[in-house]
Amino acid sequence: MNQYTMNLPARADVMRRMRESGRFIAAALPFHYPHALLRACGFHPMEIWGPPHVTAILDDEHFQEYACSIVRNATQFLKTDLSGQVQAILIPHTCDSLQGMASVLQGFAKTAPVLTLYLPRARRDSDLEFAYAELTQLAHRLSAISGVTPTDAELHAALDLEDQAMAACRTVMANRRHYAVSDRELFAVLRSREYLPPDEFLGLVKGLPLRDAPDPRPGVFLSGIVPEPMSVFDLLNDNGVIVVGDDLACGSRRIYQAFSDVDPMRRLARQMLSMAPEPTISPAVADRNAHILERLATTGARGLLIYDVKFCEPEAFYVPLLEKAAKAAGIACMHLEVELEQHLPDQIQTRIAAFLEVLR
Repeated sequence: MNQYTMNLPARADVMRRMRESGRFIAAALPFHYPHALLRACGFHPMEIWGPPHVTAILDDEHFQEYACSIVRNATQFLKTDLSGQVQAILIPHTCDSLQGMASVLQGFAKTAPVLTLYLPRARRDSDLEFAYAELTQLAHRLSAISGVTPTDAELHAALDLEDQAMAACRTVMANRRHYAVSDRELFAVLRSREYLPPDEFLGLVKGLPLRDAPDPRPGVFLSGIVPEPMSVFDLLNDNGVIVVGDDLACGSRRIYQAFSDVDPMRRLARQMLSMAPEPTISPAVADRNAHILERLATTGARGLLIYDVKFCEPEAFYVPLLEKAAKAAGIACMHLEVELEQHLPDQIQTRIAAFLEVLR
């Protein structure tokens, strides 16, 4: 691990600094949510991806047995480690399990106020108006808690910073082979966007060291929700491949298009409906497959590794036909379902190593 990544600030330290600076803390669940709006309303978002170090206490009275470990771990984390540390919890309607989590926290747990956000699945004019209304309502609720009502100029400024952060992520992944860091180091930096202010995140990205020549190793494309434990990247690199592109919920799925509407809330609504076709917005299977195949061709990846959290229904729906489309295009493909754990199980390590043999 190089000195650059070792200097990444800890999440707890960032939260403490933000609180000391007068910011309210919002715990944000996966994964489409308006970073800029929270910041403009006086909050600092800290994302929760069902921390793998948390031992979830099964709560079968409130959760089905097939609720994913993101929901179970995150609920336990909010009720224990973050109890009293946050002033709001934002849970987007990413899936039914997260919607159920919002209901549980609202009705059965003593936590900070739970805010929800529903983004429409279609892209009609009426959907844009619905998103505008949802985001406006969320802004009112945030301001009621923090006492901060941003001006149009302040919201535009927050959106500008977020556009820069997304552009930086896009540039890094488009030029992955030119960075002299391991995949684990690179994604640790990219994922620091989950908890760092955008100006600090941009500084880290700009400091990534470059190689004299592109990395020649075979490329693999990573799809799924969240790459936990992060040691999965060590396994990939130790087996002679490099991640040349991603379709991760904590990564490239949240790189939206930039807009310049006069009304900042409409600009935000347009931005949040500009995500590429991904499972939680229920795109047509053909559109989803075409998007991934295009990304595979652009990156020159030899293999597609779909690394999913177990029981993720939106993801599982698309996997069979995506695997079929990838293999028809001559791309090796493997689908894994994992629990959020601190260590990668031996069986999973063996399967990944065997899969990578065909790429070298």
